[in-house]
Amino acid sequence: MGSQLNPYIAFDGDARQALEFYHEILGGKLELGTFGDFGSPESPDASKIMHATLTTADGFTVMAWDVPERVPFNPGTNVALYLGGDDPTLRDYFEKLSAGGTVVMPLKKQIWGDEAGTLVDKFGITWMFNITQRQ
Repeated sequence: MGSQLNPYIAFDGDARQALEFYHEILGGKLELGTFGDFGSPESPDASKIMHATLTTADGFTVMAWDVPERVPFNPGTNVALYLGGDDPTLRDYFEKLSAGGTVVMPLKKQIWGDEAGTLVDKFGITWMFNITQRQ
């Protein structure tokens, strides 16, 4: 299989809601496991997500967790998710992910010839898009 690089996003108690939102838009298979599921049923974090993976038919993989109470949480300013390619569906993803969030750079044709845009979704996660033009 080789090496793989996936984004892993830390949330402050709303990882389940965020991943279910992304799953609704991107489709695929969503796996959620709580701290309780992984052997800490008595923990104050038992119902929080310890590990979640969203794997889509398009080849996207997003991983996430809820930061436990003992770990400092810094909202997602240090994480950006990049979606790129020539699939026109990316425009639909951009529109849906921006619902309730902020479009930082509208999706439009750029000087290099591709469409690009950036948004921050309603969970504070930055998404960068680059849609290459099909030949």
